[in-house]
Parts: sequence; structure tokens; C-alpha cells
Amino acid sequence: MSELINNSDHRKKILKELILELHAGTEPEIVKERIQKLLKQIPYGEVVDVEQQLINEGLPVEEVTRLCDIHSSVLEGAIDLKSLKFIPKGHPVDTFKRENREIEKLVKEIRNKISHLDETIDFNRQKNELNSLFNLLYDVDKHYKRKEFLLFPFLENYGITGPPKVMWAKDDEIRELIKSTIKSISNSENIEDIKSIIPFLINPTLKQVEDMIIKEESILLPMSSDRLTELEWYKIYNESMDYGYCIIAPDIEWRPKIDLSKEIEENLQNSNEIRLDSGRLSVEELQNILNTLPFDLTFVDKNDKVKYFTEGSERIFARSRAVLQRDVRMCHPPSSVHIVDKIIEDFKNGKEDRAPFWIQLHGKFIHIEYFAVRNKNGEYLGTLEVSQDLTKLRSLEGEQRLLNYERREKND
Repeated sequence: MSELINNSDHRKKILKELILELHAGTEPEIVKERIQKLLKQIPYGEVVDVEQQLINEGLPVEEVTRLCDIHSSVLEGAIDLKSLKFIPKGHPVDTFKRENREIEKLVKEIRNKISHLDETIDFNRQKNELNSLFNLLYDVDKHYKRKEFLLFPFLENYGITGPPKVMWAKDDEIRELIKSTIKSISNSENIEDIKSIIPFLINPTLKQVEDMIIKEESILLPMSSDRLTELEWYKIYNESMDYGYCIIAPDIEWRPKIDLSKEIEENLQNSNEIRLDSGRLSVEELQNILNTLPFDLTFVDKNDKVKYFTEGSERIFARSRAVLQRDVRMCHPPSSVHIVDKIIEDFKNGKEDRAPFWIQLHGKFIHIEYFAVRNKNGEYLGTLEVSQDLTKLRSLEGEQRLLNYERREKND
């Protein structure tokens, strides 16, 4: 039997037969034992090949999806990852993995939180904290979208169509589980209500999230690293910001160690120029103009997602790029979400166009104003938040007509 272990076709034949036994109802532990005995280690690419073969031969994608978790548990520990490619920092695969580490930390924090639910502690505080953690967990949506809309199309070009469909279906299941959990926690009226959903909703949701990390890192990402070219990864890298990042954002720029084709360089150069009604600017010019403004801007699009914020040197409120593509409600404490909802509702229905606020913060007078952004036809495009420190401006008196440069105080 040893000769079978070192022959790819035989390995795939055996794996295929064992997976079909799973679908026929054989106990997973029995199949797992046979895999460990007959195959011991299976290259990750062969798992994908077998799954694709089964789908090509008529096994419904829905059936593969239904038993996907059983497949993963049976194969856990049997997939050979010794030949993994080196992935440089900042590479899309590196970003996926770094996000997974943050997701794992968040899952651990949630588990710790539910294990310490206490009837003697303020219920609303515990409820809001738990809901906030699950709202942050829904950031996996951005992680999954980058897989689905950027990575999967390239795999499909290589003839790998079935496994991405199966994983996409599992992604959707996880999204729905997280949303259901958030809704159930929100509807809970006491600690016992929350405790009652832990075994059949909260724990299964966290388990599914963790299982997806295993599927990605034992099969999807290694196999993708083998198949995709540096140029294809660079295309994914350049478009990733359109979908946003999960919990954290990459802090290292990555470029492939190849000469980019003339066509790609031209496309990048052309996309670097923004044409406006009153002129045109390079991306570098526009970005630095916006970051030089003496106030902070944050734009929330018509779908209530944070789409952009300035990164000036003296920000009033801290922002992380991880908030990009996050629902604006998740960027505010629960106690103020109703105000956010009211502003957005009034802006969308045309009832109002601006909403000003001002507060005292650390001895400074801070002015915050929200503006409805509309196109020429009056259609709502989003909301612009403008925050400014007006402390010095409020103290001005008289006039200044002569040139007098304002010197910034520098920290030695």
C-alpha cells in the first residue's frame, strides 16, 4: 500500500472514495481513521482537485456545502502544509492571515465575555459590550468579500470553480449566523435570555468562524499561492481597499518582485488622475490637499458605510483604516446610535441638510457638523462629518492685515 501514498492519482482516488462514503452516511470518525491509516498526509492541492472532480461529476454544490464542515473535521491534521511558499509582509495572503489572527483574538474575547455573564452586574452594559463585540466580528464580511470578488475570479480562470462556490456558501452562512446572533442579543431582556442562546447560536457561530480560518489557511490560501502569478496578486492588492479590511489594516506596502507590464503601469498611471468639473488633480495632490485642511473630514456613503476620512497631522478624533466599509453605527457608542439614525434618516428623506454640534473636549472648543451630500439632481450620496478645533478662532479680536506666519510648536 506504501506505493499509493507517494502517487498523486492513487491518493486522489482513495480520498475521493472516502469522501463519497461520508456522503453515503459513513461515520466521520471511521473515515478519518481510514484516511490516517491509508494516506497519512495529503497535499492541499489534491484536496481541491478531488472536490472539483466530485462537483464536475455531478455531486451538487449544495451537498458538498452541507457536508463541508464534516469534510474539514475529517481532514484536519491530514493536510500536508510542508511545501508552503514564503509570503512577504503586506502581500494579500499575509493580510488575510493577519486578519485571521485578529479574528481569533476577538473570538477568544467573546468566549471570555459569555463565560463571565453575571446577573449581579448591570445587564445593559453586558448586553451592549457583547453586541459591540459581535458587531466587530461582522467585519469578517470585508475579509470574505475580498476572497469572493477578488480572489475567486482568478481561481475560476484556472478551472477551479466548485471549491470557491462551496466556500462562498459557507461565508454566507457565517454572515447570517452573526447577524442572527446580534439580533438575538439585542432582543434579550435579561442575562438568562443571552445564556439561553449560547449553546445553539453563539457557540456554533464562533465555531463556524474558526473553521473558516482553518479552511482558508490549510487549503484556499496555500493553493492560491501556488496558482496565481505575482501580477494577479498585485491586481488583488490594488483593489483590496475597495472592499475594506477586517479589524486591522495592512501597514506595509507590497509590490511584486517583477517588472510590471507596460499595460498595467499605464493603467495605474491613468487611474492616478482625478478629473473634476473645475480641474484635475493627481491622487497624490488630492490626498495631500485634503490632509492639509485644518479640520477632519469623514464621509459615509449612501449605504451608511464609512468610505473615507482625512489623515491630517492633528486629528481631533482618532480613526483607524479598519473602520473603512464599516457601518457608521458601529463606529459610535450604543448610547448615541439613535442620534446617528435620526440624522441619516432626515438627510435621506430630504428633511434636513446639516446638523451642527459643539462640545468641550480636553479644554478645547470642538465644532462638529454633519452635511448631507447630494448630486445635482438632489439625490442623496452620503453624509460628510466636519470636525474642527475652534478654540483659537473664537479668541480672535480686531484684524490682522500684515503677514505674520504662525509658527507651530515642535516637540524636541
